Amino acid sequence: MTLLTNRKVKVVKGSMVAGSLALLAAFSFSAFADDVKTTMQTGRGWRPSIDTRCDAVMVYGIGGNPSDRSSNNSFEQRVKSWADHGYKIHYMTGIAWGEYKDYFTGQWDGKPHLDEGQVTMHGDTIWHGHLVPYIVPSMNFLEYMKENHVKRAIDAGAEAIFMEEPEFWARSGYSDAFKKEWKEYYGTDWRPQHESPEATYLANKLKYHLYYRALNEVFTYAKEYGKSIGKDIKCYVPTHSLVNYSQWQIVSPEASLASLPCVDGYIAQVWTGTSREPNFYNGKYKERTFETAMLEYGSMASMTAPTGRKMFFLTDPIEDRAKDWDDYKRNYQATFTAQLLYPEVDAFEVMPWPERIYEGRYRVSANSDERARIPRFYSTQMQIMVNSLNKMPKTDSKLSGSDGIGVLMANSLMFQRFPEHDGYSDPQLANFYGMALPLLKRGVPVKTVHMENLSFPETLSGIKVLSMTYSNMKPLDPQAHTYLAEWVKNGGNLIFNGSDLDPFQNIEEWWSTGDNHFTAPSQHLFTLLGLDPNAKDGQYKVGKGTVSIIRKDPKEYIMNEGGEAPYLSEVEALYADKGAKLEYKNDFVLDRGPYTLMAVVDESISDKPLQRKGSFIDLFDPTLPVKNEIIVNPGQQALVIDLAKVADKKRPQVLAASFREDQEKSSKKSYSFVAKSPENTNGISRVLLPKMPKQVLIDGKDSINPSKWDNASKTYLVEFENSPEGVNVEFIW
Repeated sequence: MTLLTNRKVKVVKGSMVAGSLALLAAFSFSAFADDVKTTMQTGRGWRPSIDTRCDAVMVYGIGGNPSDRSSNNSFEQRVKSWADHGYKIHYMTGIAWGEYKDYFTGQWDGKPHLDEGQVTMHGDTIWHGHLVPYIVPSMNFLEYMKENHVKRAIDAGAEAIFMEEPEFWARSGYSDAFKKEWKEYYGTDWRPQHESPEATYLANKLKYHLYYRALNEVFTYAKEYGKSIGKDIKCYVPTHSLVNYSQWQIVSPEASLASLPCVDGYIAQVWTGTSREPNFYNGKYKERTFETAMLEYGSMASMTAPTGRKMFFLTDPIEDRAKDWDDYKRNYQATFTAQLLYPEVDAFEVMPWPERIYEGRYRVSANSDERARIPRFYSTQMQIMVNSLNKMPKTDSKLSGSDGIGVLMANSLMFQRFPEHDGYSDPQLANFYGMALPLLKRGVPVKTVHMENLSFPETLSGIKVLSMTYSNMKPLDPQAHTYLAEWVKNGGNLIFNGSDLDPFQNIEEWWSTGDNHFTAPSQHLFTLLGLDPNAKDGQYKVGKGTVSIIRKDPKEYIMNEGGEAPYLSEVEALYADKGAKLEYKNDFVLDRGPYTLMAVVDESISDKPLQRKGSFIDLFDPTLPVKNEIIVNPGQQALVIDLAKVADKKRPQVLAASFREDQEKSSKKSYSFVAKSPENTNGISRVLLPKMPKQVLIDGKDSINPSKWDNASKTYLVEFENSPEGVNVEFIW
């Protein structure tokens, strides 16, 4: 992908990203690995109410969390408090905003820098907090970040650096700082982005580049400084998904960062607040949290899959907007299930800001103004779910449904969102959802495919039918078309959806400059495929593959009731061409070791619930019952342990718990462990034992209760009050 493709720009042979990919090829993918499976972020020092017992903690900000003034401890004191309790220490802060008042007010270098904030066409600075603007990341700002934040974090003991949310608002781009960067990047005078589609496109490519450069600069420094003092510093980017940033009209480097050797991986910042963003389907506009989360996590997983970079998936038991506890619980279950339906990902940020989850007060119901801390039933369920992540395995099992259908996406999805031009609109990213939701709603596990990754053979491996459009994005590099054409000629089936009438088709870009004189990028692709550049609706054989052209923008499939019919007809036909029938259903099921994930979608082919018989521990029930049947209704999800799939059934073991156990000891007559979890929460666990115990010792006190024994499953339900210092549990039989 070429970032520097415009007139009067000095370009070295190849491209920035292509050059980085060449460097990346020299690295072993294992070089990006670490042994952290679960983590969390907090601006606080250790305290008993937020001791979640994950592997690592991302201590937030040298000056703490800008929105939280509860802790007066220094950064070093906060780091030590977590290290003293056995946590690996990581450092997290924002790259686009943060506790950087000393920079903006001039304390750092004697010059105020509030003029480096992101500014709208009306002259308004976009603020993240008091004296904290979203930043135009100048080289001066990056030097400040290196000296005052990254170096200090590494010196304090951080083993990894997390620079979160590289965000440039699409509506911004009018500050003097941005105009200066424009001049240096393009070699021309700044052009207001609202004046033309081309100016919008160029402005957003620059925003994209600035945060690509920012992370490259900061992470390269972190690794070099770490190396100079004998440390192997890992560097990660916590970022919203490409789906969400595009929908929220924010520009960020996203997939291209995986081409940088200094980037070890990402956190997929997907949670209720992003996934509840409404979208259209069947002519109805509403929240579809589970389905949107599926596409968000999917876009993040596919972004890194061919590169070998590490991916953490995030969920949040609450969200930024003030809602009630039932709303939080319902949407948490939806996003939590969605993340686990990607079997290749087994590392997780279990929660952000545990202080606001455990100590914040929120409405007790949707119709009440009464506020209370997290109810015990919800904190118990949440901790059971969180602790399942510590054991959640990768798996070769596949998500149920007809696989092999992909939807193409590119970072340029973010470039056309604001402002609108010539009356053309793409409401709530409908051109993307129009290709994905009709399939997802029918139980088809559609995969997102990143254009930036087409150079990796793995990217299109297993894809039978690929759907694409240029109504909402444009190819940044002609090489992408070479890969697509080669794939089709070798047997791939491609659906091109689009009228090619959006105003960004005609911008002065690579397809319309130099030796190219196309009026739409699709014409270049069709030419490589041996088709008429203005090919009309229909199916065309190309080598061993097929190209199907539908001259409609995909938004028409979902903004109108029943609008997806012609699209689905083409998908079905091309899928059948591969010798398989496209299966429609209303559910998704995945097995991960002993864990089974189930989800049933509404607005589907039926309202039939999913029923499973067997012996299960229900992990969405805080009482951890053993059930012989699981019923999941439309719009609901389930996470269970299938007792028939538990490995090594003769070994005593904790199967499910609202705490994390360690110091396990087994003998012929006993089994013991130490349980740790935040204070003021319920400790509950279902423990597999060879026989009913004679004694159950809780901190040395016998608490045996025969009614807690389930003979059919050979499990005992133990309960007590949690403690971060540890509760000693012993079973004797």
